[in-house]
Amino acid sequence: MVLGKVKSLTISFDCLSDSNIPVYSSGDTVSGRISLEITGEIRVKSLKIHARGRAKVRWTESRNAGSNTAYTQNYTEEVEYFNHKDVLVGHERDDDNSEEGLHTIHSGRHEYAFSFGLPQIPLATSFEGRHGSVRYWVKAELHRPWLLPVKLKKEFTVFEHIDINTPSLLSPQAGTKEKTLCCWLCTSGPISLSAKIERKGYTPGESIQIFAEIENCSSRMVVPKATIYQTQAFYAKGKMKEVKQLVANLRGESLSSGKTETWNGKQLKIPPVSPSILDCSIIRVEYSLMVYVDIPGAMDLFLNLPLVIGTIPLHPFGSRTSSVSSQGSMNMNWLGLTLPERLEAPPSYAEVVTEENIQSGLAPVAAFDDFQRALQGPLFAYIQEFRFLPPPLYSEIDPNPDQPFDEIPSCPSR
Repeated sequence: MVLGKVKSLTISFDCLSDSNIPVYSSGDTVSGRISLEITGEIRVKSLKIHARGRAKVRWTESRNAGSNTAYTQNYTEEVEYFNHKDVLVGHERDDDNSEEGLHTIHSGRHEYAFSFGLPQIPLATSFEGRHGSVRYWVKAELHRPWLLPVKLKKEFTVFEHIDINTPSLLSPQAGTKEKTLCCWLCTSGPISLSAKIERKGYTPGESIQIFAEIENCSSRMVVPKATIYQTQAFYAKGKMKEVKQLVANLRGESLSSGKTETWNGKQLKIPPVSPSILDCSIIRVEYSLMVYVDIPGAMDLFLNLPLVIGTIPLHPFGSRTSSVSSQGSMNMNWLGLTLPERLEAPPSYAEVVTEENIQSGLAPVAAFDDFQRALQGPLFAYIQEFRFLPPPLYSEIDPNPDQPFDEIPSCPSR
């Protein structure tokens, strides 16, 4: 920036993280310096900072009001988290051009420290979405008489931390569904899907272990798949706008009629995505794991398992707590699987998310392998091994005694 005698005006933060990225949370103190370099003596009315934090949504929709009339409806909403102003040099008023009360700054480089506290209330995590954003910034303004002010704005990142070591996020997520295909008057056997994951909360860079059983008793070839979706929801004027994005996916083996496939901890890696946003009144960011069966020529059979992407990773005893709680609270007789005895510690959020990832809000799936080395951390404590009970035997009593035997559908895998 070059404007007359003002050679440069810069803002720098006192970084709190090891990655040298300015990252803060509610209640933290944001501090830094305003650097001013000038080539000659100048007289200024004031040098100010203005710090703000807000969530804002905006989108438009086209409406028809008649055969030849159309208009555009705007939807906007805003939530302000804080608004802080401070004068570093000079005085508050700068709306006049009098020579009284001016401050002289000599040629050279000058630094002015600033500091302010973030509110103790929960703050939404910094986010850039399609129809809205959560932004925090500091703006510096240099005012001089008879000249336009010199302004500079610089953003910083705020994380509302989510600790996945809470009981609600350590509980297993599971479900079972079945679908029977019909073709005119013929009915084929059912397609069944059962899936389970060890817990609800994860951090970027971790791999979700999927335990599933897919049985194809239909006459069609089917393919089991799994995907992670991010759902962005924006709220304004009583309306909601939703955007769904694919984060990661995997594909199983094709299953012909009568075949069964078991996923004994199949891994799906979480890329460097934004944490979940759950406490903002106008923006929500949520995640889900969809385990489904792709059925050609018919609607897919799917299970949605909710996820929460946090910022504080699993501590060494969190996985043991999850495993023990699953034995007491889950009655999953459909799957006789054993959890692995060791898991690798996931990285912290700052270790796997770069400043570029934070600004983009959602990194492409191709970035998965960039974080392979970050996952080679210390091993977790041993997880207590357990097994689910086998499924019950089918009844030997015919539930349809009047139905001819050749009309009862059967599955070769049973």
